[in-house]
Amino acid sequence: MVTQVLPASPDALAQASALLKAGRLVAFPTETVYGLGANALDSAAVLSIFAAKGRPADNPLIVHIHDQAQLDGLCAPPAAATPLMDAFWPGPLTLIMPRKPAVPDAVAASLPTVAVRMPSHPVAAELLRQCGLPIAAPSANRSGKPSPTAAAHVLEDMDGRIPLILDGGPCDVGVESTVLDISHGRPCILRPGGVTRAMLEAVLGPVDVAGSILRPLQEGETALSPGMRYRHYAPDGQVTLVEGEEQAVARALSALYHDARRQGHRACVMCFTEHTDTLKACQPHDIGSMTQPEEVARRLFDTLRALDHEGMDVIFSEVMPPEGMGLAIMNRLGRAAAFRSIQAEEALQALANSQGD
Repeated sequence: MVTQVLPASPDALAQASALLKAGRLVAFPTETVYGLGANALDSAAVLSIFAAKGRPADNPLIVHIHDQAQLDGLCAPPAAATPLMDAFWPGPLTLIMPRKPAVPDAVAASLPTVAVRMPSHPVAAELLRQCGLPIAAPSANRSGKPSPTAAAHVLEDMDGRIPLILDGGPCDVGVESTVLDISHGRPCILRPGGVTRAMLEAVLGPVDVAGSILRPLQEGETALSPGMRYRHYAPDGQVTLVEGEEQAVARALSALYHDARRQGHRACVMCFTEHTDTLKACQPHDIGSMTQPEEVARRLFDTLRALDHEGMDVIFSEVMPPEGMGLAIMNRLGRAAAFRSIQAEEALQALANSQGD
């Protein structure tokens, strides 16, 4: 199969719409990341998403719509849905609601709920309007790899696997949508994103945060949302998160980098703009300012993909407080590292002990 990459012109949008109506796959930009779309009501088309991505079938998909009227055939929105849709749609908020029979099991991973959102990106909105279908669309990457925030990223993973990629430029948010379960009980964030807990609570009142956001799924625990897998968003190299007091972290990053280099690894550090000069001898990759988490979110997946291009096999990363947008960043970094982390002072002591032996 030849994969075309076309600017999102009217002709390309018409071609994409025709492909979706014919049960084919199309990658398209949203404000969060690029999505890999298929007709959400066509089970065969949805299953082709899993094949193209190499995605586990028990991982649910998000259905994208352009009009709230489309909800009638998909789900039974609870009362909390109305103020949330009024405040955040179109935008990077996915709502988990009780599903209706028309939604295939393949979309919902056989759960009694379905995840729905209304993207704000003009290309996504126009594509959804033209095709008139609800579109199931996970991120347009191979399963487990960093999500794509540019058409070139999609092509790296999907070349020869899908017929068309619509190029709408870089994504604004850079991490996937916030997933909020409002299907029963108190609303609960299953995946953090651009709509933060504080923003949601300003509309709804108290909102819970799933414990699985900053830890792996436990034995027998069901993935109720995309992005809950143990190792996700990951480059080829091993990522280790380095935690602790700021100056100790800088010292530990430097010591860990040089130790890895002595062992023959292609090593680097991911650090905030404020520390790139301090770590200039450690192959620093600037992920943005520690005071601008929205910037870090936009850069994160692009940086992780760049590390693969450079063949890095050992990566040490700074962390930020899991608050506001920082919660979304630490969720992605945690899963990229398969939750491998080390305290800076412990790392420094361990290295000192090993060098003394």
